[in-house]
Amino acid sequence: MVEAKKIDSANAIVTGKIDNETLEAKKDKIAKEIAKKAKIQGFRPGKVPVKVVKKMYAADIEQEAISEAVKELLDEGIKQLGTAEIIGEPEVTKFDRKEDGIEVEIKVYTKPELNIGDEYKECVPEVELPEVSDEEVEEELKKIAESMAENKVSQKDTLEEGDIAVIDFKGYIDGKPMENGSAENYPLEIGSKSFIEGFEEQLVGMKVGETRKIKVKFPENYGAKEIAGKEAEFEVTLQEIQEKVPAEINDELAKKYMNDENANLETLKKFIKDSILQRKKAEVFQPLKEKIVECLVEKYDIDLPESIVEREIDVIVNNEAQKLSPAELKELQENPEKLKEFREKFKEEAKERVKLTFLIDAIAQKENVSVSDDELMQVVYYEALMQGQNPQDMVKYLQENNLIPVMKMNMVEEKLLNKLLEDKIKGE
Repeated sequence: MVEAKKIDSANAIVTGKIDNETLEAKKDKIAKEIAKKAKIQGFRPGKVPVKVVKKMYAADIEQEAISEAVKELLDEGIKQLGTAEIIGEPEVTKFDRKEDGIEVEIKVYTKPELNIGDEYKECVPEVELPEVSDEEVEEELKKIAESMAENKVSQKDTLEEGDIAVIDFKGYIDGKPMENGSAENYPLEIGSKSFIEGFEEQLVGMKVGETRKIKVKFPENYGAKEIAGKEAEFEVTLQEIQEKVPAEINDELAKKYMNDENANLETLKKFIKDSILQRKKAEVFQPLKEKIVECLVEKYDIDLPESIVEREIDVIVNNEAQKLSPAELKELQENPEKLKEFREKFKEEAKERVKLTFLIDAIAQKENVSVSDDELMQVVYYEALMQGQNPQDMVKYLQENNLIPVMKMNMVEEKLLNKLLEDKIKGE
């Protein structure tokens, strides 16, 4: 007999008994299957007696029979629970062998029942839409023009900070030419700090055609160990002075910057204004999102699957353990009571995280907010490229560590909170 009993809407217990007759029948069935394929010396293939198989493979047959019986018991229990969505792995909490059979108790974890309603909207404050001034747009426009500046020959004859020096140089260490230490017509922006410290500063004031000898010292931690920490002398000739000339602010700039032949200056200004507005919104929204999350967790009281909470505690504990000293870590590993206390510290935090996950999922469904696999992959690829990693390697890492669902849920949360706040902007 199997009985499924709900503890609450997220946790249930399935109890039942596997009688000896059922177990023996399963053992006979499994043994017959093995007998058909077993190759045992002295018997023709497929003609091995079942009693021989049962004796030779007793432990394996017993284990498989029990596993099959427990699974059937669990399936029956889940069936009794009805439409509840099972999450996490069921956990056998009792396995008591008696003379007439085995008493089994299994904990089952389900997605909690959530009656969301519209109460969550009370957690979202009204938002004042940030303004973007014409001055801010013009300032950004100037920066774009500067970023797209062209280098043009200057009429100056003396090099200044910010100029581009077109130089020939040869480097020497201990009077000997440096390997890869020379170049011709090399453009160097003075003040860019792209050369060794002290190099650019010593070029200021040079005139076109002038040759100077300058001395520098390579840092102790310089990449090329053979010259790290050594003094060097460079013979530098200034061939030409160039200066950056910002691009003209016109329709051509808009076409080039937006990579759109139909763009014009007004299109670019609108694009800039929208970009600044989104940036300002993000700054306004961020602290409000944190308050919304706190409010949601406080407003709703829901049942939580114990196994999911324990799994979240595992995540937090593993992260916190990395901050411990080797001695503290060793004490936790060797002292079960200490470890129990350590885990207990993070139980409430874990509960809040799990609760929030279920709430976000339910509210997102109500608000028709979702994240497609394409959106997810776009973010993964972008993050990989920003970190200089191979996108395919990052995808593989996320999959192997089961981080794709976590990342997707974080994106859903971000998208949902943005939508809720957008809906509360005054005048919109």
